[in-house]
Amino acid sequence: MTLVLALALFAALAYAAAGSGLARRVLAQGTAHGSGPWLVLGGIGASAHLAAHMLATATRGLPDLHFLSALSLVALGMAALTLAGAWLERLEALGVLVFPIAAASLLAYALAGQPGHSGEPLPWPIKLHAWVALLAYAALALAALFAIGLWVQERALRRRRITRLVRALPPLTQTEALLFRILLAGFALLTLALAIGLVFVENLFAQHLAHKAVLSLLSWAVLAALLFGHWRWGWRGAKAARWTLAAMLLLGLAFFGSRFVYEFLLGA
Repeated sequence: MTLVLALALFAALAYAAAGSGLARRVLAQGTAHGSGPWLVLGGIGASAHLAAHMLATATRGLPDLHFLSALSLVALGMAALTLAGAWLERLEALGVLVFPIAAASLLAYALAGQPGHSGEPLPWPIKLHAWVALLAYAALALAALFAIGLWVQERALRRRRITRLVRALPPLTQTEALLFRILLAGFALLTLALAIGLVFVENLFAQHLAHKAVLSLLSWAVLAALLFGHWRWGWRGAKAARWTLAAMLLLGLAFFGSRFVYEFLLGA
Protein backbone atom coordinates (compact mmCIF):
# COMPACT_ATOMS: atom_id res chain seq x y z
CA MET A 1 0.00 0.00 0.00
CA THR A 2 1.43 3.36 -1.01
CA LEU A 3 1.50 6.26 1.40
CA VAL A 4 -0.87 8.23 -0.85
CA LEU A 5 -3.42 5.40 -0.66
CA ALA A 6 -2.96 5.13 3.12
CA LEU A 7 -3.62 8.85 3.51
CA ALA A 8 -6.64 8.57 1.22
CA LEU A 9 -8.10 5.71 3.28
CA PHE A 10 -7.53 7.64 6.50
CA ALA A 11 -9.16 10.75 5.03
CA ALA A 12 -12.11 8.72 3.72
CA LEU A 13 -12.68 7.16 7.16
CA ALA A 14 -12.61 10.59 8.80
CA TYR A 15 -14.99 11.98 6.19
CA ALA A 16 -17.31 8.97 6.59
CA ALA A 17 -17.38 9.33 10.37
CA ALA A 18 -18.06 13.07 10.10
CA GLY A 19 -20.80 12.66 7.48
CA SER A 20 -22.54 9.82 9.32
CA GLY A 21 -22.35 11.67 12.63
CA LEU A 22 -23.90 14.77 11.11
CA ALA A 23 -26.57 12.67 9.38
CA ARG A 24 -27.53 10.93 12.65
CA ARG A 25 -27.81 14.28 14.39
CA VAL A 26 -30.03 15.65 11.63
CA LEU A 27 -32.29 12.58 11.71
CA ALA A 28 -32.52 12.55 15.48
CA GLN A 29 -32.89 16.26 16.20
CA GLY A 30 -33.78 17.87 12.89
CA THR A 31 -30.67 20.06 13.09
CA ALA A 32 -26.92 19.70 12.81
CA HIS A 33 -26.12 22.62 15.08
CA GLY A 34 -23.67 21.88 17.89
CA SER A 35 -21.80 19.25 15.85
CA GLY A 36 -18.31 20.46 16.73
CA PRO A 37 -16.69 16.99 17.11
CA TRP A 38 -17.97 15.88 13.72
CA LEU A 39 -16.66 19.05 12.12
CA VAL A 40 -13.27 18.39 13.69
CA LEU A 41 -13.32 14.95 12.07
CA GLY A 42 -14.24 16.57 8.78
CA GLY A 43 -11.31 18.95 9.18
CA ILE A 44 -8.99 16.00 9.82
CA GLY A 45 -10.32 14.33 6.68
CA ALA A 46 -9.75 17.49 4.63
CA SER A 47 -6.20 17.84 6.01
CA ALA A 48 -5.36 14.23 5.10
CA HIS A 49 -7.01 14.78 1.71
CA LEU A 50 -4.73 17.74 1.07
CA ALA A 51 -1.69 15.82 2.32
CA ALA A 52 -2.41 12.96 -0.10
CA HIS A 53 -2.39 15.34 -3.08
CA MET A 54 0.70 17.15 -1.83
CA LEU A 55 2.54 13.84 -1.45
CA ALA A 56 1.45 12.71 -4.93
CA THR A 57 2.68 16.02 -6.36
CA ALA A 58 6.02 15.73 -4.54
CA THR A 59 6.44 12.15 -5.76
CA ARG A 60 5.73 12.99 -9.40
CA GLY A 61 7.55 16.32 -9.34
CA LEU A 62 4.61 18.25 -10.79
CA PRO A 63 0.87 18.65 -10.11
CA ASP A 64 -1.53 16.01 -11.44
CA LEU A 65 -4.53 17.56 -13.18
CA HIS A 66 -5.99 14.45 -14.80
CA PHE A 67 -9.72 13.74 -14.57
CA LEU A 68 -9.88 11.91 -11.21
CA SER A 69 -7.26 14.13 -9.62
CA ALA A 70 -9.13 17.29 -10.67
CA LEU A 71 -12.39 15.78 -9.41
CA SER A 72 -10.77 15.01 -6.05
CA LEU A 73 -9.30 18.52 -5.80
CA VAL A 74 -12.69 20.08 -6.52
CA ALA A 75 -14.22 17.89 -3.80
CA LEU A 76 -11.45 19.01 -1.43
CA GLY A 77 -12.34 22.62 -2.18
CA MET A 78 -15.99 21.86 -1.49
CA ALA A 79 -15.08 20.23 1.85
CA ALA A 80 -12.93 23.21 2.85
CA LEU A 81 -15.70 25.67 1.95
CA THR A 82 -18.21 23.53 3.85
CA LEU A 83 -16.04 23.60 6.98
CA ALA A 84 -15.65 27.37 6.68
CA GLY A 85 -19.40 27.76 6.20
CA ALA A 86 -20.12 25.53 9.20
CA TRP A 87 -18.02 27.68 11.51
CA LEU A 88 -19.10 31.03 10.07
CA GLU A 89 -22.70 30.48 8.95
CA ARG A 90 -23.82 27.36 10.90
CA LEU A 91 -24.05 25.23 7.75
CA GLU A 92 -23.06 21.95 9.40
CA ALA A 93 -25.78 19.98 7.60
CA LEU A 94 -24.02 20.57 4.28
CA GLY A 95 -21.34 18.11 5.38
CA VAL A 96 -23.87 15.27 5.15
CA LEU A 97 -23.61 15.57 1.34
CA VAL A 98 -20.16 17.05 0.81
CA PHE A 99 -18.04 14.78 3.03
CA PRO A 100 -19.13 11.53 1.30
CA ILE A 101 -18.53 13.16 -2.10
CA ALA A 102 -15.01 14.16 -0.98
CA ALA A 103 -14.30 10.65 0.36
CA ALA A 104 -15.48 8.90 -2.81
CA SER A 105 -13.58 11.29 -5.11
CA LEU A 106 -10.34 10.90 -3.17
CA LEU A 107 -10.58 7.11 -3.05
CA ALA A 108 -11.27 6.97 -6.79
CA TYR A 109 -8.17 9.06 -7.41
CA ALA A 110 -5.95 7.09 -5.01
CA LEU A 111 -7.09 3.70 -6.36
CA ALA A 112 -7.30 4.39 -10.08
CA GLY A 113 -6.47 7.96 -10.90
CA GLN A 114 -2.70 8.31 -10.47
CA PRO A 115 -1.00 8.23 -13.87
CA GLY A 116 2.01 6.05 -14.41
CA HIS A 117 4.05 8.81 -16.06
CA SER A 118 4.96 12.27 -14.91
CA GLY A 119 4.16 14.14 -18.12
CA GLU A 120 5.57 17.52 -19.10
CA PRO A 121 5.82 20.50 -16.72
CA LEU A 122 3.22 23.17 -17.41
CA PRO A 123 4.06 26.89 -17.74
CA TRP A 124 3.10 28.87 -14.65
CA PRO A 125 0.25 30.80 -16.36
CA ILE A 126 -1.39 27.53 -17.38
CA LYS A 127 -0.99 26.13 -13.87
CA LEU A 128 -2.46 29.35 -12.44
CA HIS A 129 -5.37 29.08 -14.89
CA ALA A 130 -5.96 25.47 -13.82
CA TRP A 131 -5.89 26.15 -10.07
CA VAL A 132 -8.19 29.18 -10.32
CA ALA A 133 -10.56 27.16 -12.51
CA LEU A 134 -10.64 24.34 -9.94
CA LEU A 135 -11.49 26.85 -7.20
CA ALA A 136 -14.29 28.19 -9.41
CA TYR A 137 -15.59 24.65 -9.97
CA ALA A 138 -15.56 23.99 -6.21
CA ALA A 139 -17.44 27.19 -5.39
CA LEU A 140 -20.01 26.69 -8.14
CA ALA A 141 -20.50 23.01 -7.25
CA LEU A 142 -21.32 24.15 -3.73
CA ALA A 143 -23.67 26.75 -5.21
CA ALA A 144 -25.39 23.93 -7.11
CA LEU A 145 -26.01 22.12 -3.81
CA PHE A 146 -27.46 25.32 -2.36
CA ALA A 147 -29.66 25.66 -5.44
CA ILE A 148 -30.99 22.14 -4.90
CA GLY A 149 -31.57 22.95 -1.23
CA LEU A 150 -33.41 26.13 -2.18
CA TRP A 151 -35.63 24.19 -4.58
CA VAL A 152 -36.37 21.55 -1.89
CA GLN A 153 -37.24 24.22 0.66
CA GLU A 154 -39.56 26.10 -1.70
CA ARG A 155 -41.32 22.90 -2.73
CA ALA A 156 -41.74 21.81 0.91
CA LEU A 157 -43.17 25.19 1.89
CA ARG A 158 -45.64 25.16 -1.00
CA ARG A 159 -46.80 21.67 -0.06
CA ARG A 160 -46.61 22.39 3.69
CA ARG A 161 -44.51 19.28 4.26
CA ILE A 162 -41.65 20.37 6.54
CA THR A 163 -39.43 17.33 7.06
CA ARG A 164 -36.41 17.03 9.36
CA LEU A 165 -34.16 17.49 6.35
CA VAL A 166 -35.84 20.80 5.52
CA ARG A 167 -35.61 21.93 9.16
CA ALA A 168 -31.88 21.15 9.13
CA LEU A 169 -31.34 23.61 6.28
CA PRO A 170 -30.84 27.33 6.96
CA PRO A 171 -33.91 29.57 6.70
CA LEU A 172 -35.03 30.10 3.11
CA THR A 173 -33.88 33.71 3.01
CA GLN A 174 -30.46 32.74 4.37
CA THR A 175 -30.13 29.90 1.86
CA GLU A 176 -30.92 32.31 -0.97
CA ALA A 177 -28.51 34.95 0.32
CA LEU A 178 -25.73 32.39 0.68
CA LEU A 179 -26.44 31.03 -2.80
CA PHE A 180 -25.90 34.42 -4.41
CA ARG A 181 -22.82 35.15 -2.31
CA ILE A 182 -21.25 31.87 -3.44
CA LEU A 183 -22.37 32.49 -7.03
CA LEU A 184 -20.71 35.90 -6.99
CA ALA A 185 -17.45 34.44 -5.67
CA GLY A 186 -17.56 31.57 -8.17
CA PHE A 187 -18.34 33.99 -11.01
CA ALA A 188 -15.35 36.16 -10.08
CA LEU A 189 -13.06 33.11 -10.00
CA LEU A 190 -14.43 31.83 -13.30
CA THR A 191 -13.94 35.25 -14.89
CA LEU A 192 -10.32 35.31 -13.72
CA ALA A 193 -9.71 31.75 -14.96
CA LEU A 194 -11.17 32.54 -18.39
CA ALA A 195 -9.18 35.75 -18.65
CA ILE A 196 -5.92 33.94 -17.85
CA GLY A 197 -6.78 31.18 -20.32
CA LEU A 198 -7.67 33.57 -23.14
CA VAL A 199 -4.47 35.54 -22.63
CA PHE A 200 -1.97 32.72 -22.16
CA VAL A 201 -3.36 29.68 -24.00
CA GLU A 202 -1.99 29.84 -27.54
CA ASN A 203 -3.56 28.17 -30.58
CA LEU A 204 -6.76 27.51 -28.71
CA PHE A 205 -8.50 25.78 -31.61
CA ALA A 206 -5.41 23.88 -32.73
CA GLN A 207 -5.17 22.36 -29.25
CA HIS A 208 -8.69 20.95 -29.52
CA LEU A 209 -9.82 23.14 -26.64
CA ALA A 210 -12.53 24.97 -28.54
CA HIS A 211 -15.38 22.97 -26.98
CA LYS A 212 -14.03 23.65 -23.48
CA ALA A 213 -13.72 27.37 -24.18
CA VAL A 214 -17.18 27.62 -25.72
CA LEU A 215 -18.92 25.71 -22.91
CA SER A 216 -17.04 27.68 -20.24
CA LEU A 217 -18.03 30.96 -21.87
CA LEU A 218 -21.65 29.80 -22.09
CA SER A 219 -21.56 28.94 -18.38
CA TRP A 220 -20.07 32.37 -17.66
CA ALA A 221 -22.84 34.02 -19.71
CA VAL A 222 -25.57 32.11 -17.83
CA LEU A 223 -24.08 33.15 -14.47
CA ALA A 224 -23.73 36.75 -15.63
CA ALA A 225 -27.37 36.79 -16.75
CA LEU A 226 -28.53 35.26 -13.46
CA LEU A 227 -26.58 37.73 -11.31
CA PHE A 228 -27.79 40.65 -13.42
CA GLY A 229 -31.37 39.38 -13.30
CA HIS A 230 -31.16 39.02 -9.52
CA TRP A 231 -29.83 42.56 -9.19
CA ARG A 232 -32.13 44.18 -11.74
CA TRP A 233 -35.38 42.21 -11.52
CA GLY A 234 -35.01 40.30 -8.27
CA TRP A 235 -34.75 36.83 -9.76
CA ARG A 236 -34.81 34.28 -6.97
CA GLY A 237 -36.25 30.97 -5.85
CA ALA A 238 -36.82 28.21 -8.38
CA LYS A 239 -35.70 30.41 -11.29
CA ALA A 240 -32.36 31.09 -9.60
CA ALA A 241 -31.97 27.38 -8.83
CA ARG A 242 -32.60 26.39 -12.47
CA TRP A 243 -30.14 28.94 -13.85
CA THR A 244 -27.49 27.89 -11.31
CA LEU A 245 -27.82 24.22 -12.21
CA ALA A 246 -27.72 25.03 -15.93
CA ALA A 247 -24.50 27.01 -15.48
CA MET A 248 -22.93 24.20 -13.43
CA LEU A 249 -23.94 21.61 -16.02
CA LEU A 250 -22.26 23.60 -18.78
CA LEU A 251 -19.15 24.11 -16.66
CA GLY A 252 -18.98 20.44 -15.75
CA LEU A 253 -19.22 19.44 -19.39
CA ALA A 254 -16.54 21.97 -20.28
CA PHE A 255 -13.83 20.24 -18.30
CA PHE A 256 -14.95 17.00 -16.73
CA GLY A 257 -17.09 15.89 -19.65
CA SER A 258 -14.34 16.48 -22.19
CA ARG A 259 -11.65 14.98 -19.93
CA PHE A 260 -13.76 11.87 -19.33
CA VAL A 261 -14.14 11.30 -23.06
CA TYR A 262 -10.50 12.10 -23.75
CA GLU A 263 -8.98 9.97 -20.97
CA PHE A 264 -11.41 7.09 -20.49
CA LEU A 265 -13.21 6.61 -23.81
CA LEU A 266 -10.38 7.58 -26.14
CA GLY A 267 -7.60 6.40 -23.82
CA ALA A 268 -5.46 9.47 -24.47
